[in-house]
Amino acid sequence: QVQLVESGGGLVEPGGSLRLSCATSGFTLEDYAIVWFRQAPGKKREGVACIIARDGSTYYADSVKGRVTIARDNVEDAVLLQMASLTPEDTGAYYCAANPYRLCVLSDPQVNDYWGQGTQVTVSS
Repeated sequence: QVQLVESGGGLVEPGGSLRLSCATSGFTLEDYAIVWFRQAPGKKREGVACIIARDGSTYYADSVKGRVTIARDNVEDAVLLQMASLTPEDTGAYYCAANPYRLCVLSDPQVNDYWGQGTQVTVSS
């Protein structure tokens, strides 16, 4: 059974950093793409970053390039999202998603077959 469990969200001041984790189980991570999405209240779900675990290819939304790094944690079978220089515009529920097609399509959440429950990130002073 595929499971994705996000953690690491919280309240952080503008300019601060957070590291989110997506713990995976029930599938072979190398066979999947893992995508981080976020959704602010009243807004559409937005793709943030994606990694194709097999070859380590990474993709980022323009809005986070240079501030966010997605990486695989081989020890824990998890995918990490390291975020820095956070602004209030980064506030939202962050979800990790997985697809076995090894596709990174940040613009289309429906490509992904599996989703975690989300973790809230709030950037505020």
